[in-house]
Amino acid sequence: MLDKIKSALGAEADSLLNHVSKTIPKETLTIPGPNYVDEIFSKTDRNNSVLKNFQSIYNTGRLAGTGYLSILPVDQGIEHSAGASFAKNPAYFDPENIVKLAIEGGCNAVASTLGVLGLVSRQYAHKIPFVVKINHNELLSYPNKFDQILFANVEQAFDMGAAAVGATIYFGSDESSRQIQEISEAFHRAHELGLVTILWAYLRNDNFKNDKADYHIATDLTGQANHLAATIQADIVKQKLPETNLGGFRDLKFGKKDDKMYTDLSSEHPIDMARYQVANCYMGKIGLINSGGPSGSNDLGDAVKAAVINKRAGGMGLISGRKAFQKPMKDGVALLNAIQDVYLSKDVTIA
Repeated sequence: MLDKIKSALGAEADSLLNHVSKTIPKETLTIPGPNYVDEIFSKTDRNNSVLKNFQSIYNTGRLAGTGYLSILPVDQGIEHSAGASFAKNPAYFDPENIVKLAIEGGCNAVASTLGVLGLVSRQYAHKIPFVVKINHNELLSYPNKFDQILFANVEQAFDMGAAAVGATIYFGSDESSRQIQEISEAFHRAHELGLVTILWAYLRNDNFKNDKADYHIATDLTGQANHLAATIQADIVKQKLPETNLGGFRDLKFGKKDDKMYTDLSSEHPIDMARYQVANCYMGKIGLINSGGPSGSNDLGDAVKAAVINKRAGGMGLISGRKAFQKPMKDGVALLNAIQDVYLSKDVTIA
């Protein structure tokens, strides 16, 4: 298994697999494990049904019993348009194939829209945990606007037998204050009904990108988005992997900062940057799952790299969609399994 991981990483294998983190000590983190729900969430204000649904997610798929998560998300039919998302593999216009891929791929859960999961709920809700994404960025308006609006409510997710709800907040956008209030209220209701909550904690502001860097994927800004996500009681936070430690707060001259954020608490190494994200998820007590990103020319290598960075940083798993469903099913399954192999490998350790 380790040889396959090294092969997928190529020239970056040594840097990623042997990096020793000297920023935030691993001993200060809550590391994912088989007793995570008992040790962390049984002490919270979440009710017994939340704990049961949380445990069902952890006990599903190839990673069952490890404390790590591999989730298939397919909500791109709205966010990126169905045609653009499924043109490479039109089979996934059919919602049943989405759920089949998650099951065949050994995932812990499948995340998709109210329409997709509702169409097949009686057939599959008891076979794999459903995560119903309740808001989306609707891109059919012209000109395009970027705002997450509610497409579904928590009661609909509960009625179909879902284990969790998911939502996105565009932190930094003009609409973020409303989105924070909406999703905080929705997450409260989800917990009342016993559902796990997952937040896509994304950044969106034209001023976050300039000629120097794209601060939408900066360590400090993504870390703060994670902290806000945990504040409104996201049980799991989904975040893009950081790609720069230059400092959005520092370079864009807004917000609050301390120079130690960029020196003592992080570095330019991708594992250290991701660890800062984990630290902002209450030192790992709230699980961090990183996204797999868009499909490209080296999907397998990129997916394995993301999984290695997330795991060695102290994260809880990977949520990868386009890299898997924009391929024939057997290739998508192979990619999902390659991600899972990173979390199953005892040779890939916390940095």
